Amino acid sequence: MNTADTPRETVIHQSANRPNLLLGGDRELVLVMVMIAGGLAFSLASWWGIGLAVALWIGSMAALQRMGKADPLLRPVYLRHIRYSAYYPAKSGLHGQTTETPANWR
Repeated sequence: MNTADTPRETVIHQSANRPNLLLGGDRELVLVMVMIAGGLAFSLASWWGIGLAVALWIGSMAALQRMGKADPLLRPVYLRHIRYSAYYPAKSGLHGQTTETPANWR
């Protein structure tokens, strides 16, 4: 059998194709929450402020881990949805108005 007749196969490793998660949540959102909780703890500089920052950290990590488990690409998909919202308005129907292509897409 000729090798030109068979399709070429390329191995894609799983580690090169996984989304970037940190502690089970989206990497950027986890790092932002670390900075917010750390800033809150240092700016209040009291025991109840540190407790509030820890509670915020635990609560946000629980939410981010749940988001990461449901859909690891939830944040990029949402940001793309927001970016395209001018092009796909919520005006469906038979007599719905159409919009022009945004100028920055041309």
